[in-house]
Amino acid sequence: MAEPLLEVDSVTCGYGISAVLDGLSFSMGTEAVSIVGRNGVGKSTLCLALLGLVPVGSGEIRLNGEPIQALSPERIARKGIALVPQGRRLFPSLTVDEHLKMFRKSTRDARWTPDAVYDLFPRLAERRSNGGAELSGGEQQMLAVGRALLLNGDLIVMDEPSEGLAPTIVDVLIDAIHRLVAEGTAVLVVEQNLAAATSVADRQLVMVSGRIEAETTAERLRNDADLQHRYLGV
Repeated sequence: MAEPLLEVDSVTCGYGISAVLDGLSFSMGTEAVSIVGRNGVGKSTLCLALLGLVPVGSGEIRLNGEPIQALSPERIARKGIALVPQGRRLFPSLTVDEHLKMFRKSTRDARWTPDAVYDLFPRLAERRSNGGAELSGGEQQMLAVGRALLLNGDLIVMDEPSEGLAPTIVDVLIDAIHRLVAEGTAVLVVEQNLAAATSVADRQLVMVSGRIEAETTAERLRNDADLQHRYLGV
């Protein structure tokens, strides 16, 4: 079997003396994977730990077989992980075009360029001269995804990408994620929206109290009311 792209091995971390992740482990290849769970189980902390924004107390995170948990966020980004953060975190005064040009890599043969992002999200091309604060929530999320793509990494981590968005916009994002995976970019989606999570990926990892408690498929999770109630409170 091919070596996994990302391996999270018995990771424990948190804030101060409070542990949020408690021996969490999983691995993934070049695929889409959804992590689902209730509020407060550590999903966003996992995203931050993968990017080096929360220090790992014990355990190991490996990207392409190389431990990265001790690296700075900048070095982790250069190694190939990009984050689409919860809340988007755009610059209100910068236009769409300025956002994308600021995050453009200098390499000439990069797959993702501002023009490629505009091709993926034509609505952004129509709004390229508008500031971040002038965009709708859906347009802001498209821009946050496009900004992450411009790092041209191997893995995109998305923290609650469907939050606050209309179903039609969620469908646009889901289609974009499927295209990314088909073209060879891995996508890890952390979601509370069960419909979005199961539409994005077949592999579903269920998080409970800082650990991956179960792995299942999108079809089973959609159709198993007992599983939803036990792990997600649905």
